[in-house]
Amino acid sequence: MKKTILTLFVILTAACIFGTGCERQYEGLTIREGVLTVGMEIGYPPMEYMGPDGNPMGFDVDMAKAIAEKLDLEVDLVDTAWDGIFAAVETGRIDAIMSSVTITEARQRVHNFSRPYIGNAMAIVSRRDSEIMPQSPAELEGLGVAFQAETTAQFFLDGLAQGTGLRYTPFGYERVMSCFDELRLGRVDVIVTDGVVALDYTTVPDSIFVITWQGEPDEFFGICMKGGNDALTDAINQALYELFADGTMLRISMDHLGIDMVTPARNNW
Repeated sequence: MKKTILTLFVILTAACIFGTGCERQYEGLTIREGVLTVGMEIGYPPMEYMGPDGNPMGFDVDMAKAIAEKLDLEVDLVDTAWDGIFAAVETGRIDAIMSSVTITEARQRVHNFSRPYIGNAMAIVSRRDSEIMPQSPAELEGLGVAFQAETTAQFFLDGLAQGTGLRYTPFGYERVMSCFDELRLGRVDVIVTDGVVALDYTTVPDSIFVITWQGEPDEFFGICMKGGNDALTDAINQALYELFADGTMLRISMDHLGIDMVTPARNNW
């Protein structure tokens, strides 16, 4: 009997290896068979943006492809406006959001999240030729401050206003790139944004932008899924574990950010 079972196991294993009789490990896990449908706002460099050839590129893009490969799935990247991205995952139009989503208690009450993959902090960005160089959030008092609406940058500013009485003129934009366009044109005084974004804009050669203040990493990006979708959450967590273990996540961080911003998140598991 044991010999028969062993023989059957060998046959099934061989079938899987040669692709003749083995179903995908994660069959039925996603809304479309064999495809991981990922929503992201493709306008948030260096995390996700359109490259010169018109194809998406960036940290989250490479991570999405690597996770899909680990799950033996194709990946479909769906450009989704930020103001509708959470509804898209909850209504089943996408499987997951991989778009620099900060893990917050409020979001966790509604959605499932993976383990964190980046440690992030808020930053203040000014023009390099400006006389306005805030060295702390308190120095935003009276300034025109640009931020991407409905992101943690806005939540950060709202918290300052409520907690300290900070008064500033808010300029909320749908995309973070618009914030930098407005600062470039001198229509706002400064930008409050994620440190990873600030780093991308300020480290390019001859950048007109400079980071004047950056906080300690106190927030973490995670992959967002539909509330209650524990099976996909577990599968993606396993894929992330393997990608950290084999060095892929560190390589992606160095490729797109130039520094290691993933290890602090891994240490927070």
